[in-house]
Amino acid sequence: MFRIIGFFLLAMLPVMPVWAAPGDAAVLQAQQAFAARKLADLERAARNVPDDHVLSPYVEYWRLALTSGVGDARIADFLARYPGSRVAEALRADWLKSLGTREAWPAYLAEYPRLAKPDAAHQCYAYRAEWARGDRSRQREAVAMWFTGRDLPSACAPLFAQLIEAGLISEEDVWRRLRLALEAGNLGVARAVANALPAAQRPPAPLLEQASRDPARLLSADSLDPGQRSHREIALYALDQLAKRGTAQAEQAMQKRAAQFNPEELGTAWARLATWAARRHEPVALPWFQRAGVALTNDFQREWWVRAALRAGDWQTVQRVIESMSDTVREQPAWRYWRARALQANGQRAASSPLFLALAREHHYYGQLAQEELGAVMQAPVINIKTGGDDVAAIARQPGIARAQTLYELGLRGDANQEWNWTIRAFSDAQLLAAAELARRMEWYDRAINTAERTRELHDFELRFLAPYRELAQKAAREHALDEAWMFGLMRQESRFVNVARSGVGASGLMQIMPATASWIAQRLGIKRFHPREMQDPAKNIQFGAYYLKHVQTSLDGSAVLATAAYNAGPGRAQRWRDIRPMEAAVYIESIPFAETRDYVKKVMSNAIYYAARFGQPSVLLTDRLGTVPPR
Repeated sequence: MFRIIGFFLLAMLPVMPVWAAPGDAAVLQAQQAFAARKLADLERAARNVPDDHVLSPYVEYWRLALTSGVGDARIADFLARYPGSRVAEALRADWLKSLGTREAWPAYLAEYPRLAKPDAAHQCYAYRAEWARGDRSRQREAVAMWFTGRDLPSACAPLFAQLIEAGLISEEDVWRRLRLALEAGNLGVARAVANALPAAQRPPAPLLEQASRDPARLLSADSLDPGQRSHREIALYALDQLAKRGTAQAEQAMQKRAAQFNPEELGTAWARLATWAARRHEPVALPWFQRAGVALTNDFQREWWVRAALRAGDWQTVQRVIESMSDTVREQPAWRYWRARALQANGQRAASSPLFLALAREHHYYGQLAQEELGAVMQAPVINIKTGGDDVAAIARQPGIARAQTLYELGLRGDANQEWNWTIRAFSDAQLLAAAELARRMEWYDRAINTAERTRELHDFELRFLAPYRELAQKAAREHALDEAWMFGLMRQESRFVNVARSGVGASGLMQIMPATASWIAQRLGIKRFHPREMQDPAKNIQFGAYYLKHVQTSLDGSAVLATAAYNAGPGRAQRWRDIRPMEAAVYIESIPFAETRDYVKKVMSNAIYYAARFGQPSVLLTDRLGTVPPR
């Protein structure tokens, strides 16, 4: 059931409740007209929305967004009437792009500082606007945007043209971005970037296409001229594509081409091959990384070098490669933890303790593991603060929260979530906890959890780890001999207890069950005339999810870690990621090839520790809960 992180909510609008406020039905009609881009229908619905309706700013925003040729003065008036609101931010973002397209630079620079969350297009327009008035103070930041393998908005193309013409982006910089684009597999970006090179130096498009489509054939033929840099870059790309498919062919092609590369290109090639081998857990990855050398690997490749070393138990390499990472990456919790483990394994216990101590103060998977390394046993987390009625009532009176509540009650969940997130973005810890408590009372569980997780000093772990539907879950856990805390940890990660949650690939309900899996479970349980939409029923969803979780756990030697990985990525993958020897489960988790599944397993197992404490289960260390992954 491998699926995309993040779920979409069902778009069905509910029947209007008897307590609906005047104008609610018209707001829904206006939203439907806006979604269908039918301005006439929107105008008719808007006439029936009272001026004092809590969502009247939304209706006016929808009208402005659909009306072509809206004057700047009308937009400025809206922004002045709803300062700091989410709809003002959305309208300002669109207006700035219109100003940028028109190259209305004075107006752009006057409004741009008020935009809270500019995207890449806004940034490019801002640099161009500054350039137009002779201000080049941020040209270094502008140049930094160039170095990415991703596609960028069309608004950035004129900026880059200016920077190239001014000599601030050199020919070597063009080659660097070309390589980044090819490494990311973005041929369209690579072709566009190549146009900045002299015509004679550009990689031929047919050879690029062949490198992507049939790298083995290209590398075995004589089509590539090693005397041309563009051809060598194509060969590097083809080797990368071949290594993605398998190791043996890539190694043969590499041996054939090695003499044609300069030392930098050779190291780059071995780093790419090593990374693919490491992601397939092949022992050859370590010697290949060694051939590449630390200097010619990037941070993503170094992460996989460390993972390969962890699986091999090579703590010297783990420490050395982590210490070669950039400061930003090295300070991530994962690499702080594994660096401390490496220091400890390499006899530098005194140096490891401060790293463990700092991590142990953080409330996440690595913080729990670090705390256990220091000898502390997980106890029920301290609840620093509980919010009262007055605090919750004060939060409910905030205009943004009131708008979010109404949007939620009307079934406009996407807008409701965005309005809520926008409103709480600058809340204090006490306000966040009051807002989380309000969401809990509304049974808006995902906002309650996400809001409680934002606190920095004051915490309420009962709000972070809500346990709705507990009677249903307890019953299913007993029937299938499952650990209730683990089951809740998984359910929290799957859906945040939104029973209408639906993933981008169709998984639905509290435990995010795919339609085909649900039908298979129904057949196994002897349920006739089953329809996958029944997975929206919490009782049935939990029953089916518990059955499947137990099934994969039993099929994978009883390992909760393997079963958790299987629940997200499929049993076949979870099985393939094992080794021929027993392995520390934390190492198994760290070396899961899919970033989504790797993060998922960490969070589920960490959640289970908090739920076990909440449910009063005997204290169990996370390391004990993870255990050892048995050999294949």
